Amino acid sequence: MQNKDMEIDLKYYAKVHSYESFGTVDGPGIRFVLFMQGCNLKCMYCHNRDTWDINGGNYVSLDEIEERVLKYKNYIYPKGGVTVTGGEPLLQVKFLIEFFKRLKKHGIHTCIDTAGMIQINDDIKELMKYTDLVLLDIKHIDPERCKKLVGLSNKLELNFAKFLSDSGIDMWIRQVFIPGFTDDKNDLLKLKSFIDTLKTVKKFEFLPYHSMGKYKWEKLGLNYELANVKEPTTEEINAAYKIMNFRDVP
Repeated sequence: MQNKDMEIDLKYYAKVHSYESFGTVDGPGIRFVLFMQGCNLKCMYCHNRDTWDINGGNYVSLDEIEERVLKYKNYIYPKGGVTVTGGEPLLQVKFLIEFFKRLKKHGIHTCIDTAGMIQINDDIKELMKYTDLVLLDIKHIDPERCKKLVGLSNKLELNFAKFLSDSGIDMWIRQVFIPGFTDDKNDLLKLKSFIDTLKTVKKFEFLPYHSMGKYKWEKLGLNYELANVKEPTTEEINAAYKIMNFRDVP
């Protein structure tokens, strides 16, 4: 559906970037992954740069997306499920409420991959009633460094983490490990201290920085500022995990 002159009910239509049918890294089991269009952050390392513009992508109906998911139900059920990522999926919260309601009727596990950089309102609270797991990407524990790295302070995402914890919603905390940006020992210790205050964190993981999305920036005629940053070594990642000392690290 691409007719921009039509009046769109955002409860039943979503701006979609793409799909992945057999995801294995975005939550437990085999996942159907829905990539939403639009993001409110400006992450310097983003590997989905083409998802930022909310005017990109196409409107797709709830019925069509549900039908796509159900074609794969035998593969994703019962140990897998559906993960919605982006971009920033919570920018389309009204659609997600209706989508997750339908998934729960089919007994499908629901997961949101988000930075949590949003105000917690009634719609967010309603969505969480139908959300089994949140993959929360804490961009940086230091507010100023976070702003430099992604364009916003971390105040909203840390509040969102506390909200999930207080609401009894399971989460996996993740952070992109970028040499020279998110690898400082003192910052990692502060991150650990913050995570230790949360009650529902089931897993912590580093996502090693990579430059595989660089070509998307270049294709859009944009400057990729981290072009000279080296990918972290296994030794660096392992040393960082030891600092975090989380109960479920590799």
